[in-house]
Amino acid sequence: MEGPVVVLVGPPGAGKSTIGRLLAERLGTTYRDTDADIEAAQGRAISDIFVEDGEPYFRELERSAVRTALAEHSGVLSLGGGSIMDDGTREALRGRPVVFLDVNLSTAVHRVGLDAPRPLLAVNPRKQWRELMERRRPLYTEVARAVVATDDRTPQDVADQVLDVLELRKA
Repeated sequence: MEGPVVVLVGPPGAGKSTIGRLLAERLGTTYRDTDADIEAAQGRAISDIFVEDGEPYFRELERSAVRTALAEHSGVLSLGGGSIMDDGTREALRGRPVVFLDVNLSTAVHRVGLDAPRPLLAVNPRKQWRELMERRRPLYTEVARAVVATDDRTPQDVADQVLDVLELRKA
């Protein structure tokens, strides 16, 4: 199966962007983020898309961005945190080198910040994040070949473990 060498999934604050860029550098390949693809195509921030057009519109953009990236990109790919909620996206990830970057609430809040523009975390972010993870964790686990915890670890350590679990470390 062609496509990305690594696909990262996980909630806001898991470190997908940081770890993704580091993995791409170590593997000598490119990094792509579907959220960045959507923002570039729309010419506006995801939080603005949510406010102006609503979540259903954003989720359709997200489905399309994921399909395109899986077909076109051969490097390291990070998916938006909610992309795995879509049945078609989960099916498209089947058999791919997907890693769920897991993180606990306190670490995620510290990394994301309570005032960051995360549309689904706008009101009572801690409670929203917890509820979001209750719904999403089984789906992240379903699509993942491996789960790597990012709490209290350096990006370098996490990247090393991702390379190990996918057997991509160069000798």
